[in-house]
Amino acid sequence: MGKIINPPQATQISNKLKSGGKKIVLAGGCFDILHAGHIAYLTNAKKEGDVLFVFLESDENIKKIKGPNRPINAQKDRALILSNLQMVDYIIPLPVFKKDKDYDGLVISLKPAIIATTKGDSSKTHKERQSRLIGARVVEVVETVSNSSTTRLVNILNEL
Repeated sequence: MGKIINPPQATQISNKLKSGGKKIVLAGGCFDILHAGHIAYLTNAKKEGDVLFVFLESDENIKKIKGPNRPINAQKDRALILSNLQMVDYIIPLPVFKKDKDYDGLVISLKPAIIATTKGDSSKTHKERQSRLIGARVVEVVETVSNSSTTRLVNILNEL
């Protein structure tokens, strides 16, 4: 088994790691075009524990969040890129989730000790609610890196 795993595998691996005393950290995002902000986020998230699991948004959900021309890279390609980063232990390509309870169910099954977020994350309230369900902590691991976003990069490329 490699780094790219499905939700049932993630639950099984998480349970085994926790029974061995490992501290699980959960991060998540689109990671459409990898940039310095992503690297800082993932690097600092990994420092919060022993094993870093990354939720990777589905292409359909990214279209809803970012617009019809996104993602630039398909989920399978984004997963492959993330799997080559040293700080990332496991990537969980998410199915199309329609409701918060879908995310909640997976978070509850993994029971991470830490849920990583960035300062000013619009979904921080959602992450804090999930953390209360499982007794985890939400940790701001990085401030938003100015001038470092996939949307900004896409806009620059569109201007060329």
